[in-house]
Amino acid sequence: MPQLLAVNPETPPRRHLARAAELLRDGAVVAFPTDSCYALACHLGDKEALDRIRAIRQMDDRHHLTLMCRDLSEIARYARVDNAQYRLLKAATPGSYVFILEGTKELPRRVMHPKRKTIGLRVPDHPVALALLEELGEPLLSTTLQLPGYEAPLTEGWEIQDALSGRIELILDGGQCGTEPTTVVDLTGSAPLLVRQGRGPLTPFGLEAE
Repeated sequence: MPQLLAVNPETPPRRHLARAAELLRDGAVVAFPTDSCYALACHLGDKEALDRIRAIRQMDDRHHLTLMCRDLSEIARYARVDNAQYRLLKAATPGSYVFILEGTKELPRRVMHPKRKTIGLRVPDHPVALALLEELGEPLLSTTLQLPGYEAPLTEGWEIQDALSGRIELILDGGQCGTEPTTVVDLTGSAPLLVRQGRGPLTPFGLEAE
């Protein structure tokens, strides 16, 4: 059964963050709250942990994963960002958005879309997620904790613990954080393209709700 560590969602204790970072470096899959839903995450370079996340979510390699970053400078390291894209990113980060962008050579090929060579990137606006990224000192490969057969993402630590017993190593339980996923915007074309409408407002992109 995964270890469950209760954390204050505004001021998560350093010792719990250090424990999560240690496990992630050792190949763990960790669940934690974000500004949209709980997320599952692993170390960017860990193929086995990535395969476990894909198995939990029952998704293939054409499903975009999300690289969760601390700030825009990290996004620019892992994705090709022109001036127009950068202005949009600056207006909407941190926030409940995932941006589809072309990946750089800093990314392992296995984490990108096999044909498009794209990946989702985001800067969360949640103290636990940001503190974990800061403690780790590098981005996390992540996905929404939306399990097959469930109508909505899990949002209680005990529910996650029961549902994923034996499949992940740790849960940072910051209490309920919502069930509405991120808004996903594809920035690889000549104009922003709405892929999924979620928690993030569409105003920064000049898009209309579907």
